[in-house]
Amino acid sequence: MNRPVLIANGPNLGRLGSREPEVYGHADFADLERLCRAWANDLSLDAIVRQTDDEAELVGWLHHASDQAIPVILNPAAFTHYSYALADAAAEVELLIEVHISNPARRESFRHHSTISAVARGTIAGFGLDSYRLALMAVANILPS
Repeated sequence: MNRPVLIANGPNLGRLGSREPEVYGHADFADLERLCRAWANDLSLDAIVRQTDDEAELVGWLHHASDQAIPVILNPAAFTHYSYALADAAAEVELLIEVHISNPARRESFRHHSTISAVARGTIAGFGLDSYRLALMAVANILPS
């Protein structure tokens, strides 16, 4: 049985494919889900892929993952820059990797600060959807056999 990993996505990521394709690419959220599940399966992981525009729902998912010792790959999206509630919940997750499709450091200055980075095991950003593949590889390498 594959080990579960939560891939949690914050606001506007459900708009992949139509929102700023020059920044986020042309793949939609269904493509991201399909890719993450395939990449995870290749690594003996079971990807649970979710997206919400609701901060409270995202916090709840992190609490559940913490309680169940489920590793998390988190794309906090806009919540990255200001959500201390999300950062507090993320800090409780034993293995959390922050991901971003674009590289926030190459974008507008308000995107340069992350409330999540300080509590994440690591951050992978700027590789498009491959950021998720790299994060899944990291999770697989970190988890005990």
